[in-house]
Amino acid sequence: MRVVAKSFTLTNQVEDFRSYFCDNGKGNYTANSTYHKNLNTLLSTLISNTQIDYGFYNLSYGQQPDNKANAVGLCQGDLNQNDCLRCLNNSITLLTKLCPYQKEAIGWYDSCMLRYSNRTIFGNHHVDDYPKFYLWNPNNATDLALFNQDLKSLMSKLIDKAIAGDSRRKYAAASVNVTVFQNIYGAVQCTPDLSSLECDQCLEGHVSEIPNCCDGKRGGRVLSPSCYIRYEAYRFFQATSADNALPPLSSSPPPHSSSTPASSSERQGQGQLFIIDMTWPLPVH
Repeated sequence: MRVVAKSFTLTNQVEDFRSYFCDNGKGNYTANSTYHKNLNTLLSTLISNTQIDYGFYNLSYGQQPDNKANAVGLCQGDLNQNDCLRCLNNSITLLTKLCPYQKEAIGWYDSCMLRYSNRTIFGNHHVDDYPKFYLWNPNNATDLALFNQDLKSLMSKLIDKAIAGDSRRKYAAASVNVTVFQNIYGAVQCTPDLSSLECDQCLEGHVSEIPNCCDGKRGGRVLSPSCYIRYEAYRFFQATSADNALPPLSSSPPPHSSSTPASSSERQGQGQLFIIDMTWPLPVH
């Protein structure tokens, strides 16, 4: 079974709301119910929290069993606090409109993820990979064998760095030059409540699915509640000294010119996305 979701463009926001899922199987709430009030209080508290400056929020409000609201907010590891809270605030505004009565929902912008539920969704010491989303660039990579080799090497190095992170951040981003005219920019991230082993399991599992969703494409993403991987032909993260500290990623020739800027079709082309029930075969396209 396969459900196709939509990507929404907000006229007053820079980024697209890439994907979302309203979980009808986890129960509904009514307007002005105890859970509704607890959820509103929780989400308001989340975006007003200036004590957290590392981009990971895991908060709860209310009492068990069904009226307690839990939320997880995760920002891309290079995002500053203001941009992170702005992204999460936009997520709250849109996700609560798209999923107005579902107790559990999740949504992604390019730079952040928001998730809430009436059940515990953090610190469970297990990888949560449902729902899972795929997005890919419509353009094909050149020198495909070399591209795939360097992509594999890049992802391996990024995973090694991310799983070495602490309970505040498990994130890594870097780039590799494939040819004079083609670079790969990659990032991986786990919710930092995962152990190193759990983070590794989640990210390696996502990398193994690249051939199923994005084979031969210049960019792709695999997103799930516990982790994500992303690679593009253009820079989508802020470079840091930590990124530059990664070991050499390949034996590809060094660049002789600056990387080619991404076209608008590359930046906007990742519009196809699938929500997958992992008990069924992956989509073929």
